[in-house]
Amino acid sequence: MSLHSQSGAQRGTRGAPPAATGAAAGRAAGEAAGRGGATVGRLAALVALAVLLGAPFLLYPVFLMKVLCFALFACAFNLLIGFGGLLSFGHAAFFGSAAYVTAHVVKEWGLPPELGILLGTAAAAVLGLAFGAIAIRRQGIYFAMITLALSQMVFFLALQLPFTHGEDGIQAVPRGTLFGLFNLNDPLAMYYTVLAVFLIGFAIIWRTVHSPFGQVLKAIRENEPRAISLGYRTDRYKLLAFVLSATLTGLAGGTKAIVFQLATLTDVTWQMSGEVVLMTLLGGMGTLFGPVVGAGLVVALENYLAATSLPVPVVIGVIFVVCVLLFRRGIAGEVLARMGQQKAK
Repeated sequence: MSLHSQSGAQRGTRGAPPAATGAAAGRAAGEAAGRGGATVGRLAALVALAVLLGAPFLLYPVFLMKVLCFALFACAFNLLIGFGGLLSFGHAAFFGSAAYVTAHVVKEWGLPPELGILLGTAAAAVLGLAFGAIAIRRQGIYFAMITLALSQMVFFLALQLPFTHGEDGIQAVPRGTLFGLFNLNDPLAMYYTVLAVFLIGFAIIWRTVHSPFGQVLKAIRENEPRAISLGYRTDRYKLLAFVLSATLTGLAGGTKAIVFQLATLTDVTWQMSGEVVLMTLLGGMGTLFGPVVGAGLVVALENYLAATSLPVPVVIGVIFVVCVLLFRRGIAGEVLARMGQQKAK
């Protein structure tokens, strides 16, 4: 029986159509590549987490906290433009408004930092819903200009409202005690709190991108009329993405107000909106880790060039031009593309 079975199996293999055999081999190779890619991704994530956990013992914690705050800001913005195809020039409104609300309630009302950050995030979410309901009705450059105009309204309100203290801003914001247990005046406690906030925000973005909702967002980005023809109510998806992006931006802004113990007009200027666009494009729009790379690069340049006589905006502008010419997909995007080409070979 074993000889007959073996010969039958051999005949079955020899008699199989070449196309079927090739398809099976292709599926097996694809599954193997997928498992390999997932393994590499997990290892990279673990290495990155280990680096972040040990970083405050090697670098200045306040610098690292600034990088993490702006990295979350850039990732939230990338969720809108990189995966939804919506260019906003008004995200500083959410960043700055959350910073002002957090700073005010913590300093004037005496609330603990966790409640202050939550209220600032909630304020950004409400503002994002209002802005989104107005701006989503337009597309392309019209959408971008509406968000810019609405953001400028927030800037002038921040300049005029009494609780913002105008050009002086809200200063000397107490860091307080997190959950009544951790004294945030300790640099390490503050750093690991910011790291936890960043990881939570990044996990939300990762889950969103890899969910059915994220797939619909990508479909809208690629071809909105086709998505509409498939029965999707694209305006609702875009509005939800806008509100989620604004909420996570507010989370970054509120955390930043606690870290630096102040909220100023700088947080709501149009230059801040332009800076987050620059971070996202430098790192790699439409990639998960690209905005983190871009934020780290821009913050590092601003930090280390400030002590020199070099004009910081000019240097960053030159680097941006070089990256646009040589790395069309951004730094992380170009690296990922070249890795994909190597695997294909």
